[in-house]
Amino acid sequence: MISIKTERELEIMRKACKITAAARALAGEMVRPGVTTGEIDKAVHDFIVSQGAKPSFLNYQGYPGSACISVNEVVIHGIPGKRELKEGDIVSVDVGACYQGFHGDCAATFACGNISPEAQRLINVTKQSFFEGIRFARQGYRVSDISHAVQAYVEANGFSVVRAFVGHGVGEHLHEEPSVPNYGAPGKGPRLVKNMTLAVEPMVNMGTYEVRVLRDGWTTVTADGKLAAHYENSILITDGEAEILTVPEGL
Repeated sequence: MISIKTERELEIMRKACKITAAARALAGEMVRPGVTTGEIDKAVHDFIVSQGAKPSFLNYQGYPGSACISVNEVVIHGIPGKRELKEGDIVSVDVGACYQGFHGDCAATFACGNISPEAQRLINVTKQSFFEGIRFARQGYRVSDISHAVQAYVEANGFSVVRAFVGHGVGEHLHEEPSVPNYGAPGKGPRLVKNMTLAVEPMVNMGTYEVRVLRDGWTTVTADGKLAAHYENSILITDGEAEILTVPEGL
C-alpha cells in the first residue's frame, strides 16, 4: 500500500532528509586520492549519529556499512572498507538516515581528482536525468511518466539505464511502495497524489544496462566493466512542482 504522509510526518521526514543530504555532502567533500571508502563510511556514520539519527543502511538486511560506496564499474551497494581512492576514479555514495522513525535516502557520484571528460559527462547526464524525471513528479501524472523521462534523456545521450534495480517510495520504511523504475512507457503505474514521498534514483551505465551481483551478495557491477553513475533524492509530491527533501540547508 502506498503511504500518504501527514503534515506532522512530513515535518519529521524533512529533518531526516536534511541530515541525509548533509551526510552525502560530507562524503563528497572527502572523495580524494588516498582516502579509503571505510574512512568515508565512518565519517558518514558519526555525522548521522551526531544529529540524533541512525544510519538507515547499517545492518539493513545484513548490510555492513552506513553508506554504500561504489567506485567506477560498481553501480550500487559497494561495501566500504580498505580500498583507497585513486586519481580518476568516480565514486557513488548512497546514504540514508532515520530520524524519529522516518527515513531520508539520497545518492550522488563524485569525481576523485581529475577524471576523463566522458566520465564527467556520465555524471552530468545521470544527475540531469533525475531533474528531467521529476518534471513529471506532479499530481495527476503516473509513476512511469517519471520513468520514461529519465530513460529518454539518458538514452538520447548515449548511455543506458539499469533495469534490475529501481527507485521506490520512502518514509517510515526505507523501501516502500511504489517502485519507481528508470525506464518504461509513460502513462502506467500508480497515479501520483499529494503527500506521496518517493526516492527517485537514476542508475546509469556507460555501456550495457546489464549488471551482475558479486559473491558478497551486495556489490553490483556493470556486466561489461564500464563505468556507472548514480544520483538520487527523496522528493515530495505537492500541489505543484515536486519538493526535493534531501537538501542539506537548515540543519
